[in-house]
Amino acid sequence: MKKNRERVCNREREFVYKFKVGSQCLELRVPLRFPVQENASHLHGRLMLLHSLPCFIEKDLKEALTQFIEEESLSDYDRDAEASLAAVKSGEVDLHQLASTWAKAYAETTLEHARPEEPSWDEDFADVYHDLIHSPASETLLNLEHNYFVSISELIGERDVELKKLRERQGIEMEKVMQELGKSLTDQDVNSLAAQHFESQQDLENKWSNELKQSTAIQKQEYQEWVIKLHQDLKNPNNSSLSEEIKVQPSQFRESVEAIGRIYEEQRKLEESFTIHLGAQLKTMHNLRLLRADMLDFCKHKRNHRSGVKLHRLQTALSLYSTSLCGLVLLVDNRINSYSGIKRDFATVCQECTDFHFPRIEEQLEVVQQVVLYARTQRRSKLKESLDSGNQNGGNDDKTKNAERNYLNVLPGEFYITRHSNLSEIHVAFHLCVDDHVKSGNITARDPAIMGLRNILKVCCTHDITTISIPLLLVHDMSEEMTIPWCLRRAELVFKCVKGFMMEMASWDGGISRTVQFLVPQSISEEMFYQLSNMLPQIFRVSSTLTLTSKH
Repeated sequence: MKKNRERVCNREREFVYKFKVGSQCLELRVPLRFPVQENASHLHGRLMLLHSLPCFIEKDLKEALTQFIEEESLSDYDRDAEASLAAVKSGEVDLHQLASTWAKAYAETTLEHARPEEPSWDEDFADVYHDLIHSPASETLLNLEHNYFVSISELIGERDVELKKLRERQGIEMEKVMQELGKSLTDQDVNSLAAQHFESQQDLENKWSNELKQSTAIQKQEYQEWVIKLHQDLKNPNNSSLSEEIKVQPSQFRESVEAIGRIYEEQRKLEESFTIHLGAQLKTMHNLRLLRADMLDFCKHKRNHRSGVKLHRLQTALSLYSTSLCGLVLLVDNRINSYSGIKRDFATVCQECTDFHFPRIEEQLEVVQQVVLYARTQRRSKLKESLDSGNQNGGNDDKTKNAERNYLNVLPGEFYITRHSNLSEIHVAFHLCVDDHVKSGNITARDPAIMGLRNILKVCCTHDITTISIPLLLVHDMSEEMTIPWCLRRAELVFKCVKGFMMEMASWDGGISRTVQFLVPQSISEEMFYQLSNMLPQIFRVSSTLTLTSKH
């Protein structure tokens, strides 16, 4: 049937137009191939220009050309329809298959015939959890989460102790071997023992990793089933066991004065808060905080103090499925893993408590790696096409080499996102890739790290993240080259850039009040902290207080 259609439609027809110029009768003949792909108005303009036709026939020629194309196109459609009907009547086309194809196409393109989306388990659980956490059962949920947290923490503690004992034992064995090196033992014996030690450590780590994975999977399943059951029981007003199910034992939360004092000492840190207004005509109020603290302090739970955990977790749990999410920026290297540096510390914190709502950190990183692999493959093919087109030079060669070298890695200024429900004060972590260039003192507002912050703030606007914590100096730890002038220059640059990005937010989200926390490393001096604190109101427009007095 397709062949017949091609034979009927893809052929030339001659358009004939007759007109008079004075006493002369002229005729215009133009071959047209159907179906006509060109716009009739454009074709008409080309004919007028190509044949130098008089202007007084322009309108009539356009009407005649348009009518000819329409009539011939309709004639082709009719012949195509007749050929299709003939194919059905002759049995060339299966009538039942044709009918089912039409029915399927109609059902897929018509909304009233579309099937309703099947509810997702994750969405159902999210709705149930959101209802329970805003009910009297919220305290029970937090208690259960804390019990699971303590169980995993104890398991991690046992793992660390066992690994420490293994390393100590291996260290003693290696010392004995080194003493005999050159006497009764050779370098090959030392290498063999080192390989055995490494294999033993890997086996032990894999054993504990599997045990932790299994324990968290069991906890997640038990927790979700219990939450669903509790929600169903809440809907049943005749359930007499419900009050016992969500009953809180007061003795569980008694804390000694000494323990409360320890919590206060752990939480005490240098902090300054400011309220600012940004915008030219429509001003938006934002909250800024300058803190001297470790970035992971916003992720860690207090293992030994149950009430302290409850206080930290309550607000995070209440806003988990809301439009007021909290995030932070982690500065990482270009490798997507959790094996070194702050990435390893962050992964350890994530593993201490089971995530009942999102996949484990390792699973999320695997998905990110797959996305990066796909993106790099697409970018690599486009780059190769551009180089094959003939625009090759030394700079392109360098660019190609960099792309090949960093094929599976993220580039400076790029970031990936992980979601969490089991951390102390945040829901979203932005892993911003930076290199050693951020430690130099000559970065500008166009540096990849700064542009990465801009893109992060844009994501915050589009995904309801109203609180974001940013490392002010673009480093997590201080080093020798980071002098006082270096810190002041870096802080001024980040303050000014973030101010500009926040003013852009007004056009992105319509002007929503946000909280931006600037964090500096704990090793910074108090004097330096207060210098940075004095700099902030000079760059941002800080709201002034008004003193109202009554007239007598």
